[in-house]
Amino acid sequence: MLRFNTCGSVDDGKSTLIGRLLYDSKSLMEDQIEALERSADITGGGQVNLANLTDGLRAEREQGITIDVAYRYFATPRRKFIVADTPGHVQYTRNMVTGASTANLSIILVDARAGVIEQSRRHTAIASLLRIPHLVIAVNKMDLVGWSEARFNEIRAEFEQFLPRLDIKDVKFIPLSALNGDNVVTPSAHTPWYGGPTLLSHLETVHIASDWNLQGFRLPVQWVNRPNQPTDARLHDFRGFSGQIAGGIVRTGQKVMVLPSGITTTVKEIHTYDGPVSEAFCPQSITLVLAHDVDVSRGNMIIGPDDLPGASNDLHAKVCWMHPKALQPGKKYWLKHTTHTVQAAITEVTHRINITSLEQEPAAAGLALNDIGEIRLRTSSPLVFDGYALNRLTGSFILIEQGTHATVAAGMLHPPRELVRPEDADFVI
Repeated sequence: MLRFNTCGSVDDGKSTLIGRLLYDSKSLMEDQIEALERSADITGGGQVNLANLTDGLRAEREQGITIDVAYRYFATPRRKFIVADTPGHVQYTRNMVTGASTANLSIILVDARAGVIEQSRRHTAIASLLRIPHLVIAVNKMDLVGWSEARFNEIRAEFEQFLPRLDIKDVKFIPLSALNGDNVVTPSAHTPWYGGPTLLSHLETVHIASDWNLQGFRLPVQWVNRPNQPTDARLHDFRGFSGQIAGGIVRTGQKVMVLPSGITTTVKEIHTYDGPVSEAFCPQSITLVLAHDVDVSRGNMIIGPDDLPGASNDLHAKVCWMHPKALQPGKKYWLKHTTHTVQAAITEVTHRINITSLEQEPAAAGLALNDIGEIRLRTSSPLVFDGYALNRLTGSFILIEQGTHATVAAGMLHPPRELVRPEDADFVI
């Protein structure tokens, strides 16, 4: 499964590109094609607009822009895909962050006529901040510049001037025309000078297995699994702990620790939807049965004895502020981290990040809507976490406004100052 998002400036062709991918890869049902044809008159001209496959809001179709994040699912014989079409407006930066937060790969579209603009740099920088490991620079509308190799190389050179400042290791440049389908699914006869893969071919073959953190085992407990009315007598005393593995590998017989209690025991059984297994790894969803009856509940984390996480109630993080009301230092929020929710207060806004230059700026007045900055928080109970750079799942969180339950910020935790110490365990079984 590959999760990817498209981003770029307004009218660079993000929605059209996704529509072309779905259409040319034969991933549309007949009723979707019929609906597409019926909606052709909304934008005038009576021509089928592939962007309407993802721009579902009437305001989006009337203005020809993307406002909300649209998710689409499709598959080829090689791989399954989840694609997020994210908006290009500066005022919708929060939507772009939301759509890109779970992506393995990000496609930055660039209009070949306009070249690299502020939004191109902004979205590339956000992809870097979110630690998206793979990037595709899709130089779109090449047909409008006469399929000029010189223009393509000029845009590539401009990107390569600031890419070294960002933490993105895998970058691919592809010339294409989303409207006409050149180099999207099938190779284009207009680019004999380009010897690389088409966009879909690259998406099908990009290696993502090593992107997950497989070093330290992490299982945030989502649910204590007790069969309500077991029909099988063997399940009468069944007690498992369910969740999605957020890092590492777990095997039967392995020693594990339950945090925050610090109790250690061993793994007796591992269950998945398809049945019991002897080994599981990130990001599988599993149910663990432990060798001893220990007190474990939702919000606890089961970890391996090596590569220990941090545990602290004094946190330092980058956040993207997502609420029209500005951030208020001292105000209390709910902080949701993996399956654990605690009360938190923002103690300090250290600075704002200029997302175009990546320079730090003073933020005495706090953070406004769509601002990205660094803050300090204090939680009502210690959080068990890793730095976001090490583990995107255990290093991220959201802030929720009390009372309205509105999500006001998405955050990325800095590495912990102190790790959990095994000798702090209450007792060992």
